[in-house]
Order: sequence, then structure tokens, then C-alpha cells
Amino acid sequence: MATSPAESIVDAVGGPGNIESLTHCATRLRFQLRDSSNVDQSTVEAIPGVMGAVPQAGNRYQVVIGGAVQNVYNDINALPSMSGAGGGAVDEDDIDSVKARERAKGPRGKVAWLDSLFEFLSDSFRPILGALLGASLFITFMALMATLGVIPAWNAPGVVLDPSWQFVNLMWQCVFIFLPLMVAYNAAKKVGADPWVGFAIMAVVMLPQFSGLATQEGAQQINFLGSDITTVSVFGLPLTIFDYSSQVFPPLLMAGALGLLWKGLRKVIPENIQLIFVPFLAMLIMIPLTAFLIGPIGVYAGAGLANLLSSINDFSPFIFAVVIPLAYPFMVPLGLHWPINAIMLLNIQNLGYDFIQGPMGAWNFACFGATAGVLWISWRARDKQMRQTATGALAAGLLGGISEPSLYGIHLRFKRIYPRMLVGCLVGGLIIGIGGGVKTQAFVFTSLLTIPAFDSVVLYGIAVLAAFVVAMALVIISDYRTPEQRAEFEAQRDKAEAKAGATAAGAAAAPAAAAASGSSTAAPAQTAQGTATATLDKPGATDEVSAAIEIASPLDGTAVALSEVPDPVFGGGVMGPGVAIEPTGNTVVSPGAGTVAAAQPTGHAFGLELDNGVELLIHVGIDTVNLKGEGFEVHVKAGDRVEQGTPLVTFDRAVIEKAGYPLITPVIVLNGDGFATVDPVGFGPTTTGAPLLVLEK
Repeated sequence: MATSPAESIVDAVGGPGNIESLTHCATRLRFQLRDSSNVDQSTVEAIPGVMGAVPQAGNRYQVVIGGAVQNVYNDINALPSMSGAGGGAVDEDDIDSVKARERAKGPRGKVAWLDSLFEFLSDSFRPILGALLGASLFITFMALMATLGVIPAWNAPGVVLDPSWQFVNLMWQCVFIFLPLMVAYNAAKKVGADPWVGFAIMAVVMLPQFSGLATQEGAQQINFLGSDITTVSVFGLPLTIFDYSSQVFPPLLMAGALGLLWKGLRKVIPENIQLIFVPFLAMLIMIPLTAFLIGPIGVYAGAGLANLLSSINDFSPFIFAVVIPLAYPFMVPLGLHWPINAIMLLNIQNLGYDFIQGPMGAWNFACFGATAGVLWISWRARDKQMRQTATGALAAGLLGGISEPSLYGIHLRFKRIYPRMLVGCLVGGLIIGIGGGVKTQAFVFTSLLTIPAFDSVVLYGIAVLAAFVVAMALVIISDYRTPEQRAEFEAQRDKAEAKAGATAAGAAAAPAAAAASGSSTAAPAQTAQGTATATLDKPGATDEVSAAIEIASPLDGTAVALSEVPDPVFGGGVMGPGVAIEPTGNTVVSPGAGTVAAAQPTGHAFGLELDNGVELLIHVGIDTVNLKGEGFEVHVKAGDRVEQGTPLVTFDRAVIEKAGYPLITPVIVLNGDGFATVDPVGFGPTTTGAPLLVLEK
């Protein structure tokens, strides 16, 4: 039995043998699994310290931990059972096999490809998140000292600080000047190439001697797309000289090309000499390619995006200040905010200030305000699990400016939060827009600690406070749960508290009963009887608890009430009681041992007669019979014997969604009249094999 969160997490994701690799970012454990269908998500989210879980394409799985992620990561790697499993980067052979599996998924490969792109962007930046956070606090400290008059405006043109303060300034400049090297290392590692080779390739164009070529005899100044650039002839070809400090698009593009080249070289070069010639040939090809072509393309791509956003801001700072905080809640879950962070760095480098971070702060604080509202409600509702999740997420947000724990741990799990959070984003953006915009002269993470870095501090402070308070108030007023979710939680909480109270009462009464009888052996018997009596739910019950039958979930997804099925026959309970599943998986399995009573050749419906006497109907989607079997692969036929977990049908959700049919899958007990009660175990995330329905005779 698992005795620690680390062991519990490993067990819940399918055990050490199901883990190909494990990495982590600032808030999440990132698993590459062999088979994600083995993950018990409801169990993962119930583990103390876990804020949430996020399944992804390509058997990737994220577990949101928060600020303690490094400790949990270390604890997992220290487990004896993890010896030789996970804990490291996926090697090139593993990457090839993972991608082959993704390609084998057919139409879903497009989704996996897009998800891989977003993960490439995220994984190129996330390992250096700590360095960026640290640097942003150094910047805030310098800004605060300048505001208090301790030092002159440290980033104004022509200002020279004394050596002591110059040294403090170097503490943050080191991160941003050498940021391309850090990104090159991470991005090269992500695509399966040697990260130090990626580092070395990018380092060439950052050498002082490379910049010094612009001063050599024969260097020319030319105008290109309205900008003056310096070129020098190298082997008869024009080499453009740029300052690559703080640039992130060139290393990202370089790593993408390096990954393809690296795989190609490994295929054509004999294995026994790959260690020597793969790095050599990769550098021989990629260094000139980066210096002459990829580097300039990256510089101009970044400048083009920066100019586009600058043009929008110049056209209407008001519109820009409103659009940015409303867009960010949808960009961050996809990882699209990382390129925008690169634009912020370019703005500071080229303009001397950035205009994006201010409006972005309105989004961040609206996000944190919604989390504070959830914390308030969970405290009053005595929801210990959510209280723990919200406390960690709020601390990560207000002190570090990190929104992922709030998003993945709370907001994306409860659909009512986003509309209320967006109102907070809108209010904060409107205040910044009406005030004429907010600028900052340094890249910082938008938290409580970095507020002094913005100009004007007063306008920014009012805006983020309003965003926070509005989002928090709306969540508190309307709740983050639906009435059904709230009622379900309260019923489960009251039942758990009543059971705990009855057990405590029985334990307290036992010593007294033993003393009254004068026998030390009376206590256990009395305690057992009290506990059994406390569990009786029905009037007239005796000392025996009614035997309950559990039906397992036949599908990965989210369990919802049957009334949510958009079909009057199923939704109205005409076919019988049960529950419905909004699927995230694509394979339906038998929820128990029994016989297939009916298997439609179209694959949309199955009737099962289970050994425990339950007659079950599983209907995949609504009106999917009209597809006439397209997108369905049936694995059984009528009369077949099945066990729990036997695959019944695999469906292609892309085909069903393209046809416009709902994927919601009713699970109906056809002989429900033969049972006293047929109740869902609970609503929310479920996985194949997890308890779904409980029946009592």
C-alpha cells in the first residue's frame, strides 16, 4: 500500500513500468507514459498535495503539484521501484517510438502534432522559469531603489551607476543577455538532439568576435525593410551581423532544424562512429546555416510580431489594453504566451520599454482573484481538498506571478469560473486603457512583489486590484460549482462527517460498556456492533448491511447526470436509471464479467448481461447509428463471454464530431426496477475500471 504522495502518484499513473520518463516544471510533474489508459485520474486528484491532473495527447500526462513540485519529483525518483524507470529525458529511440504511436492514431495525429508544438514552446522555457523569476525580482528591487531616490534612474540613457550598483544590475542582466543559449539548450534537448551541441551552435553568433566582424574592413551598412543593418562578406556570401542578446526566435528555429538533421545523421552514420561524427557534422552544417539564414529569419520574425503588436497599441492603446487580458486566459493553457514573452523582451531591447506586461497583469490578478473566491467558498464549505489546492495556487500566483496552478488545478475543472474571471480581466483592462496604458522598462512576472516595476504604479495598482476583487466577488456570489455539484459535495461531506462521528461515538462508548460489564472483552464487541448499526441506511434494517453491487466505468471521461443527455428517452430515464459519460478516451470496455446480449454492427450500442444480475446498455453517442458504422471498430459479437476490461468498441471521435453528433455516452441499467436503488458513485472525472454506479437490492 502506498504510504507517501510520491508512491500514490506513481501507482495512480499505472506504476513504474508505465512510466517512460518524468520531468517537471515550476508547478507540474510531466509524465511520458507508455499507456495513458492505465491512469486512474480520480485517484490522482484525490492524493494529498495534488492540485489537479491534465491528460494530453501522445500518452503525456501532467500532475499539478504547485510550489512543492521539486520535492515530490525528488521523492518519486528516490523510490526503489523507480530504479531505471522515468526520471530523465526521453532518449531519441523513445521519442521515435512515441511519435510512431502518435502517427498510428490516424486523424487524431493533427491534434497530437499541435499539442507537441505547444509543448515544444513550453519545454524550451519552463526549465529556466526559476532564473527568470529571480531576475525579475532583481529588476523590481532596482526599480524600487530608483523610485525611492536611492539610485538614479538605472535604465535611463547615459546614466552610469557606481560599481556596487552596477554589480547588482549584472545579477539580472546575465539571465536575459544569455537567454538564447538557455533556450537553445532546452529546445535542442526537447527535439532529441544533444543539448550542448545546440548550445554551442547558438554560442557562435553570440561571441564578441562575431559582433566584432561588423567593424572589420569591408563591412557595409545597408538598408533592409526600413532598418540599417551591417553585412560582411564571408567566403563571398553576405553575413548579416545582429546582436542576438535576449533573442528567442533564432534558437527556437535553430533547434527545430537541428532536431531533423540529428535524426537524419543518426540513420545514415554507422552506430559505432556516431559519437564523433554526428555532433561534428551537425555543427558543420548548422553553424553556417544559423549565422547566414536561420538567425536573421528569427530576428526578423520576432521583430515582425513585435511591430504588429506595437502597431495595434499605437492605433488604440485602449483596445490593446482590453484585448490582451481577455486573450491570455485562452493562450496560457495552450502555451501560446511564451512567444509573447519573447516579444516583451524584444520591446525592452528595441524600444526601451514594454507595453504588454501591464494589461497582462489584469489577467493574472483576475485569475488569482477567482482562486481567492474558490478558497473563500471552500473554507466556508469545509472542503479540505479544495482549500489545500486553492491555498497553494493563490500563493504561487500572488508571490510568483504563476497562473498554471490556478488554471490546471481549479479553473479548467469548473466551467463556471471562466466567465466570471473574464469579467475581472475586462474591468482591469478597461482601467488600464482609460488611463492611457501601463509600461515597464524591464521584464518581470506580474505578482504582488513586482508592482513597483510598472509605470504608473498607481494606475497599474488600481487596475490589478479591481481585476482581483471583481473576479473574487463574482465567484463568491455565484459559486464556482453548479447546483448539482454543490449538492453532491455537501451530501458526500455530510455522510463522511456523520460516519466519522458515529465511529468516534462508538469508540467512546466502548470503554464505558466494558467497565459496566466488568469485562475487558466487551469493548471490541460493542464497538463492532455500534459501527455496523451506524452504517444502516434503511429503516427496518437489522445488523446486516445490504449488499451493494458496484458497476465500473466502461470509458475514460467525465461522469455527468443522466439528465444532461440531449435525448428525451435517455435523459428522461425512460430506458432506466443510470449515468452518462462525456468521453475523453476512445475505447469502451466491459464494466464487469458477463455475456454480450447485443452488439450492434454499427458499434454504437451494446447490451450486457453481467454475472451479478445487472442488465446494462452502453450507448456510444447520440444518433450515432446514422453513421452506419463509420468511425467504429467493433471488438465483440452477441454471445461472447467478456471480463471486466474486455474492449467492446473503439471509436474515432473526430469522425463523430465532424458529423455533428454528441459524444456523450449513457450507461443504463435496463433492469433497474429489480433494485432498491441505482445511484451514481459521483460526478466528475472517471476512468475505465473506476466505480461508476452502485446498486442495492
